[in-house]
Amino acid sequence: MSGQDILGKEGQSMTGKQKSFLRGLAHNLQPIIQIGKNLVTTTVVDTVVKALEARELIKVSVLQNCLAEPKEVAAVLAEHAEAEVIQVIGRTIILYKRSNNKENREISNRIPK
Repeated sequence: MSGQDILGKEGQSMTGKQKSFLRGLAHNLQPIIQIGKNLVTTTVVDTVVKALEARELIKVSVLQNCLAEPKEVAAVLAEHAEAEVIQVIGRTIILYKRSNNKENREISNRIPK
């Protein structure tokens, strides 16, 4: 099974090795989206979808004034953006989604099988 098969089909989850690789890549990333007291709005979801399409791997920060738990926010974002939650640590969420644009697939082409 190729990496594209694992990451391109709905319903197939990533292996621990693949998630570990992505966590390593995300270590140096800064959160580019912040979730606050307004929780997850359609604007936030649209921003997440666009960021994932362009970058494939993003960090999201859940602010202290957010009433929801970070794991709940991660689940909602992943569901609406059709992304994979790589990790939730503290108030930081790491999300991954393989880009539909072949030119933006830098990360997905490097993920181990």
